[in-house]
Amino acid sequence: MNSRRTLKMSEVTTHLVQKSLSRASPSLLYSSTSPLPPPNSPYLLSSLSFCEKNLRMKWAPPIISSATAGGEGKAVVFKSKLKWVGLVGLVLSTLSLFTHFLLARYTAGTALSEYQSSITIFSWRPIFDTAHLSTTSGLQRRLWGPIRHLESLHPYANPRGNYPAPVLRTNGFIFVKIRGGFHEIRNSICDIVVVSRLLNATLVIPEIQSTTSSKGISTEFKSFAYLYNEDQFMSALSEDVKIVKTLPKNLKGSRRKKEIPSFRVSSTSSPSFYLHYVLPVLTRHSVVEIVVADGGCLQSVLPPTLEEYQRLRCRVTFHALRLRDEVRELATKILYRLRASGRPFIAYDPGMTRDALAYFGCAELFQDVHTELIQHKRAWMIKRGIVKGNLSVDSAKQRLNGLCPLMPEEVGIILRAYGYSRDTIIYISGGEVFGGQKKLIPLHAMFENVVDRTLLSMPWELTQMYGREANLVDKSPKMSPPAKEERKMEAWKTSGPRPRPLPPPPARPKTYNIEGWWGWVAESDNEPEITVVELRTNAHKLLWEAIDYTICVEADVFIPGFDRDGKGNPNFASLVMGHRLYQSAASKTYRFDRKEIVKLLEEIRHQFYQANHTWITSVRRHLRKNLVDGLSKESTISKPLSFLSFPVPECTCSKIDSTKVSSRALSPSSNSRFPNALGVIHQCPSWMNVDVVSGPRGDESEEDLGEDDFSSTGLLFQQSTENNDGGGEMSSKEDTQIEDQEELEGGER
Repeated sequence: MNSRRTLKMSEVTTHLVQKSLSRASPSLLYSSTSPLPPPNSPYLLSSLSFCEKNLRMKWAPPIISSATAGGEGKAVVFKSKLKWVGLVGLVLSTLSLFTHFLLARYTAGTALSEYQSSITIFSWRPIFDTAHLSTTSGLQRRLWGPIRHLESLHPYANPRGNYPAPVLRTNGFIFVKIRGGFHEIRNSICDIVVVSRLLNATLVIPEIQSTTSSKGISTEFKSFAYLYNEDQFMSALSEDVKIVKTLPKNLKGSRRKKEIPSFRVSSTSSPSFYLHYVLPVLTRHSVVEIVVADGGCLQSVLPPTLEEYQRLRCRVTFHALRLRDEVRELATKILYRLRASGRPFIAYDPGMTRDALAYFGCAELFQDVHTELIQHKRAWMIKRGIVKGNLSVDSAKQRLNGLCPLMPEEVGIILRAYGYSRDTIIYISGGEVFGGQKKLIPLHAMFENVVDRTLLSMPWELTQMYGREANLVDKSPKMSPPAKEERKMEAWKTSGPRPRPLPPPPARPKTYNIEGWWGWVAESDNEPEITVVELRTNAHKLLWEAIDYTICVEADVFIPGFDRDGKGNPNFASLVMGHRLYQSAASKTYRFDRKEIVKLLEEIRHQFYQANHTWITSVRRHLRKNLVDGLSKESTISKPLSFLSFPVPECTCSKIDSTKVSSRALSPSSNSRFPNALGVIHQCPSWMNVDVVSGPRGDESEEDLGEDDFSSTGLLFQQSTENNDGGGEMSSKEDTQIEDQEELEGGER
């Protein structure tokens, strides 16, 4: 024990000696390389004895009171606890933010979807908290109520006769390529399913050319799956057609080598064409390729013996073709936001596309560059045989004949004359109107709540619907100056002394923006080459139209501005009207007679925003009459071109409420009109008559449905200070009843 203490004291003493020697004279301290003095050196022994004496005399441990030590320890512990608390709080905050970002980005649950749907995107004007929305008032029934003549119509597309299931062994495979817009794709898919059933063939999921991955869209989707749900399509038609997702491996190789026989068909192809020309080739090669670029591949009207095939068309378009989940979810959110105020809304499709305007020769209805654009497109159509006629067409005459779209301003005037107030919600479908937003300015001035898809959705919602897409850089070819110009420039640089006149600057490379100034119109007869960015935009437009289609079908009122496309066939609006006629025939769909509407508008051309009582009565009588009479026109004009625009009577049935028949006898006029407009309607099965639900109509008469909200000589858009119905009061109760009786008689003649 003593030896250990002595050794420790010697080590301490040696350290102190070295420290004192270094302070006194650094030269006395031995370097690390020099040898230490021997332990028995007299110099070292004397130094050690001297240091030990000093240590015994001077060194003493520090005296610290217990109170001071405890206080300082507690302070140190308290400070360390604060640091740990702050660190834990910082970590928790970071984790919370990170979790919220993950939820917002990747979660697609029901609760989150409902929360996102409830986000206020657009603030309605005015606030509707105190609005009177009584459904029993005559005005509300006239504007938003169902059409009584069509309340007994119900959808019924099930097979009604001998309709066997598809056999397991088929005649071969049908591979389809479809081109065109949303309504053309929908028509084509329905037709090709019917053709597959007719030929007893196995249908491969159609390839939509506008949605292939080469067009710059997300690689998460194949062509058909970019727009529709493949599994739903296959399962819904399992009792009708055998459908597979891809060709067998041996036939895939033949397709790559282009050894598959191909047919390019039109929308007027008959069933006999497929049975006599396509079926033998299909049986011989076990596969055929059909290219559909005309908005259909089978004639619209089929023989009576093939009536079950018409109902198959209805089952395809109204039940099997379901949009993929991301598109349906966004459409549901927009519908929720439209109905968040608790008020009904109008869906309006202008139908003002460049192709349609060029096809029907409506260029002079526009100004400046838009007229040149329409004429340029018409010349291009004439060159390719799409349009047969002259380049110059009298647009005013075409408009008077009802062959041009109604302008948004004209539609707004008609709606205000019918009684829709300034705060009516109007949803604009169909994307950007040709002519720019300035064409919608008058409509915005007449109605405060005019919205579209962009105002009711967020950019990140659209991006989520598109999927993960690669960043595209449109590298247009740089126009290099020709060699002769380069030699001139070089000669100019190396020529004689300055000053000298400057040459003209080299020509700039021309870049075209399809949404900007159309500078290429004066340079070439052809349309500019489409870029990859524009191909992607075209694919996005299919999704936009799918959303608009869903909203227009579910709207309380639908108004088509035009019902023809750039080929003279029924367009997007016609498809919506056909779907509404099938799904809810009694919902209000205004089928304008544009020829009569233009005549009415010409009467007040010099006082466009002023109208008398007689003119307003004429407008209302015309609209009420065409709610049912317009069906007769559609059946004779649209149905021969597109069955889906008028799927009646093949896909509907009549369901009569027996409780109303005894208490309310049907008038002869209503009974006779119903079959004449829609054909022979079969009675619904007995199991469908159980759930007949009639609206709260009571015993009101038609005289109550024509409340006038305009004065006879005042301004058409005069606002009342007591209510916001867009007009004044009626001069007398008797005039109201007389006017309503006139409307009723005019609508039933």
